[in-house]
Amino acid sequence: MRKGFHGLFTCAIIILLLASCTATKFVPDGFYLLDEVKIHTDNKNVRPSSLKMYVRQNSNAKWFSLIKTQLYVYNLSGRDSTKWGNKFLRRIGDAPVIYNESEALRSQEEIMKAVHNMGYMAAIVKKTTKVKKKKIKLLYDVTVGEPYIIQSLKLDINDTKIDSLLRQDSVKSLLREGMIFDVNVLDAERQRITNKLLQNGYYKFNKDYIGYTADTVRNTYNVDLTLHLRAYRAHENDSAEAHKQYQINEINFITDYDVLQSSALSSVNINDSIHYKGFPIYYKDKLYLRPKVLTDNLRFASGDIYKEQDVQQTYSSFGRLSALKYTNIRFIETQVGDTAKLNCYVMLTKSKHKSIAFEVEGTNSAGDLGAAASVSFQNRNLFHGSETFMVKFRGAYEVISGLQAGYSNNNYTEFGVETSINFPNFLFPFVSSDFKRRIRATTEFGLQYNYQLRPEFLRTMASASWSYKWSQRLKIQHKIDLINIGFLYLPRISPKFREDYINKGQNDIFQYNYQDRLIINMGYSYHYNSTGGSIVNNTISSDSYSVRFNFESAGNIMYALSRATNIRKNDNGEYAILGIPYAQYIKGEFDFAKNIRIDHRNSLAFHVGMGVAVPYGNAKTIPFEKQYFSGGANSVRGWSVRDLGPGSFAGKGSLMDQSGDIKLDASIEYRSKLFWKFQGALFIDAGNIWTIRDYANQPGGVFKFNRFYKQIAVAYGLGLRLDLDFFILRFDGGMKAINPAYETKKEHYPIINPKFSRDFAFHFAVGYPF
Repeated sequence: MRKGFHGLFTCAIIILLLASCTATKFVPDGFYLLDEVKIHTDNKNVRPSSLKMYVRQNSNAKWFSLIKTQLYVYNLSGRDSTKWGNKFLRRIGDAPVIYNESEALRSQEEIMKAVHNMGYMAAIVKKTTKVKKKKIKLLYDVTVGEPYIIQSLKLDINDTKIDSLLRQDSVKSLLREGMIFDVNVLDAERQRITNKLLQNGYYKFNKDYIGYTADTVRNTYNVDLTLHLRAYRAHENDSAEAHKQYQINEINFITDYDVLQSSALSSVNINDSIHYKGFPIYYKDKLYLRPKVLTDNLRFASGDIYKEQDVQQTYSSFGRLSALKYTNIRFIETQVGDTAKLNCYVMLTKSKHKSIAFEVEGTNSAGDLGAAASVSFQNRNLFHGSETFMVKFRGAYEVISGLQAGYSNNNYTEFGVETSINFPNFLFPFVSSDFKRRIRATTEFGLQYNYQLRPEFLRTMASASWSYKWSQRLKIQHKIDLINIGFLYLPRISPKFREDYINKGQNDIFQYNYQDRLIINMGYSYHYNSTGGSIVNNTISSDSYSVRFNFESAGNIMYALSRATNIRKNDNGEYAILGIPYAQYIKGEFDFAKNIRIDHRNSLAFHVGMGVAVPYGNAKTIPFEKQYFSGGANSVRGWSVRDLGPGSFAGKGSLMDQSGDIKLDASIEYRSKLFWKFQGALFIDAGNIWTIRDYANQPGGVFKFNRFYKQIAVAYGLGLRLDLDFFILRFDGGMKAINPAYETKKEHYPIINPKFSRDFAFHFAVGYPF
């Protein structure tokens, strides 16, 4: 096998060398291939990476910042561009970038302007080239020089109201005496002042009304800076006047606005109206939302000073209503006496309230193939308050392989139904309306039932839940599971399965999880995403990071009541309710992921996650549905799903054996755009799971501080992603590098002695692994 790897590696090197020799195949005589572009600066405060965006012409893209694969693919095509094979190679490849002197000079000018804007007015950018055969390397050498410093700072504001507002907020100013004269910071201060005034009634204000005068002191690098406030002009030739501070006048609702029609109010198709608490509400034929829903989602009122933030919060509030498709808030200026006022029109477009969806999917459970189908119905305006009601039916079938003799069949059948209703507000007794409005939470009630018929057993699961969700500043999401009641019922267990796995008394996990069980838990989850509320599939686009935290506990209240009432325990030493024992545990999880953008085609992603689940009180182990497993598309990708651990335990072919109470995962992944919608990845994964207690059927699986780090599994591999914008298809191939299931050096370190049939795992998934 090692010879095979060496041969493959040698072939790859030869192909790359041959391809590199033909890199200039399509470069005309007298022209040069732009082989490389570099920027060098003599000041660490001016980073070359911040200047790359000003380069007008870059060399051909490299896969993983190393190989110009697409250029080589293009050069594999023949001279005849009419042949389909040559057309295909050119379509998926990249044509050579021919050096353009004028573009290079423009880049030089743009880089110089950018450095000057950073405050280094004396900076010089020198362009140099190095030619070798038909290739050219381009270098921009930036000599930064001394920065210009703001020596004095003055405000020229001939408006007493605005002057008072800005002086009250002066501590937040971005400008300071002694700072570098950075044009970017000056522009950011203009935007900060604009935002401040938009929050205080200045509806028509924009940053063009703010300007600067900068006077340099002769023979020095000092600048005297003055910030000016320009007077308001409706048109360029109009006379100057003071900026007006606006108040909200009337607020009107138009509930049947068609975004495809003219935006003029006179063209809106309405034929009826009502007044609710002083708010005119216009509609066509029938009002589909209760008036209170409309007014409760407003974040401003008649008589308030105009605040841009209140308008954006109103957009956000109406955006949470699934009964609406679009929201458009318009303001029309009106003069009432000597006061400038705004009439507001909240224009709403309703969504399609009812829908039916069908889904068909293939399933693969530890190599057993099957199929599943589901149908769901959704009503997004059940009680005319934008309540979302959903009901879903699902069925699945699988053929189970590897069963021993003694079972009546080898088929797995599953039926399930779930229903939920989501309210767009916080529902809880004895809570004030002001609190409900501030928290902006949604409330969800859900019911689920699942029927599983396997050769080994018949199992049914039923659950009911009550939860809340809300967001903060678009970047933070909270969820509280106020209560979640689950009931596990096993009316039938195969005699052979009971004899082989349960009655032997060696597997506490089997014994615990194949009994009727009640799980009553509550929990809280926190999620922060630095990119905000929008979902970005292509994580190469920007630097970002996310933090997740989850905590849940079960059985504590029931345990306290059981102890207080002194009820009798069952034969297994457990408290039970109506003869059904309940689970008791606490569980906490933490997850951190970070993406670092290298350039527009490459990024580096990191991930670390850990979790601990501790059974206590009324339980000896964690319910199977709450336990951890390792391996698979989102874990250590050198192992199949649920095929790793716990600890150094090699497994015996049972999913129940390879679960644990502690989990650790870490990954690093280099991501690169390839061609068209394809991306590539190189990754290294590490992690494992462990148990808290030492079980006889899982030797080597218990967590110990002096040993766990020796049991961390490591894998490496390659991945291919197909980015379809709305979702990503992912194909990953992982190889084991360190296998804790073996002690001998040869098998413990398969990276040294790889065996493809033993060490390789293939994964197909949707979305990024983290």
